[in-house]
Formats: sequence, structure tokens, C-alpha cells
Amino acid sequence: MSMHSKLLNALRIERPADPLSLPALTLAYLGDTIYDLYVRTYLAETLCLKVRALHLESAKRVCAKGQAQAYYCIQSALTEEEQAAFRRGRNAHSATVPKHADVRDYRVATGLESMLGHLYLKGADARIGELMQMILEQVESSGKETEYDVSKE
Repeated sequence: MSMHSKLLNALRIERPADPLSLPALTLAYLGDTIYDLYVRTYLAETLCLKVRALHLESAKRVCAKGQAQAYYCIQSALTEEEQAAFRRGRNAHSATVPKHADVRDYRVATGLESMLGHLYLKGADARIGELMQMILEQVESSGKETEYDVSKE
């Protein structure tokens, strides 16, 4: 049983049947939490650091730039449905953009989060795990930030 399933069973929460019934930014809200949980769990399991250092490492990854980089790591592996969920989130209009984020990075990050929220509500926990494993392995193996050309989007 997956971590998500155990949490839902413990809290007796049922997932809505259709993620398309929720606004894209609501999906992104859920997806951001999922992304953050995976990153924090990964860091806690792989690094032997004090909590403050773990937080700083997490903050590098769970930000618009880090999430945009993560999206480009998995972009070619996404299904049509996942790409559609990404585009829906990327194209959603948010009232604000964080002051320390590039607008393009922020929109790509919102798309990634929306896609993760979509998968979560569909109950696709195994697929979320696959994508997050790909992200964490590729980002960690590169060991550096990579600039991407988003004009092709």
C-alpha cells in the first residue's frame, strides 16, 4: 500500500472522482504539497544533515526554478493526459507571482504541480512515484542547475 493510500485510509478521505472538476490552481495547490513531501522525504533519507540544512536543501528544489527544472527532466516521459494536465496548470492565471521567481519558471512550476495534483486525485500514486524518482535521480545526478529554452513550449 502506498504512502498516499495509507494517509487517505488513516484520515478516511475520499478523492474526488474527476480531477477536471477542480480548478487548475487547486490541483497545483495539492501538487505542490506532494512535490514537497517527496523532496523532503528523499533528502531526509539520503542526507545526514541537521533540520536547518535539510530545509535549505529542500528550498533549493521546491521553488519555481527548481520545479521548472524538474519538469524538463520528465517532459519527454509524460503521457498525453499528463501533458494536458500540465498545460492546464501552466496556462492558469494566478493573481500573483512570487517576487523571487521568473514568470516563465513560475508558470512551468504551476503546470508541474497541477499535473501532480491531477495524478494524485486520480489515484495514480505509482505514476507519481515513477515521475518523482525520475526527477530526483536526474536533478541529483546533474548536480547543477540547467537552463532550458522554454520558447518551444
